Amino acid sequence: MKTILLIEDNKDILDNLMEYLELEGYKILFANNGKEGVAIAREFIPDLIICDVLMREMDGHEVLRLLLDTAKTYEIPFIFSTSNAERVDRAKSLELGADDYIVKPFQLQTLLVMAKRWIKSGSHRHR
Repeated sequence: MKTILLIEDNKDILDNLMEYLELEGYKILFANNGKEGVAIAREFIPDLIICDVLMREMDGHEVLRLLLDTAKTYEIPFIFSTSNAERVDRAKSLELGADDYIVKPFQLQTLLVMAKRWIKSGSHRHR
């Protein structure tokens, strides 16, 4: 069973994603903030991370930077999810090393297709 780590500070969004992805057969780990998310990622090495960009204390960009600094978390596929649809943010996120980016609100099926693709192919950073 593949494991997905969700890092999301909105409880309703987190609960919705957890329920949907569990029904699709994934083991779900979750964190309500970036600091907790980094710790969980380093301990459990999930197959995929889906992380909100705009969070209090530590934003998603900082989460990604910290994970890229550690060899054991460097190759984990990483998808940003955000309500901020500005193209500058998308370009910056992909430049920072994210594998993909999805804008809220999104269709759960769209996220599932994206998740399956990155779990299967692995991060582009290892190539």
